[in-house]
Amino acid sequence: MRLSTIFAVTAALVAVAGTAWADTPGPGDYYGHMMGGYGYGPGFFGVGMMILVWAILIGAAVLVARWLMERDRKHGNSALDILKERLARGEIDPAEYEARRKALEP
Repeated sequence: MRLSTIFAVTAALVAVAGTAWADTPGPGDYYGHMMGGYGYGPGFFGVGMMILVWAILIGAAVLVARWLMERDRKHGNSALDILKERLARGEIDPAEYEARRKALEP
């Protein structure tokens, strides 16, 4: 799944959840007691769910960032970089390095 698709779905879910709580009483609809007649709010269950959702979102962001960094690190060694490393370690001599470098150039 593409990263932009994940962000779009997450944004849509947040928008839907936000509109679900937007039902406020209009003028003259005062219920006369705390929280508009809905009790004392979400309580411990709501707080726990909020912590769980944030933990999942932060954990997913960390995993995606680590995956992207690991992917970039794997693809960072080109053939020319490997050739330079072999010359630096003394596995090949400068003449062989130049011949192989010319063969690698387009």
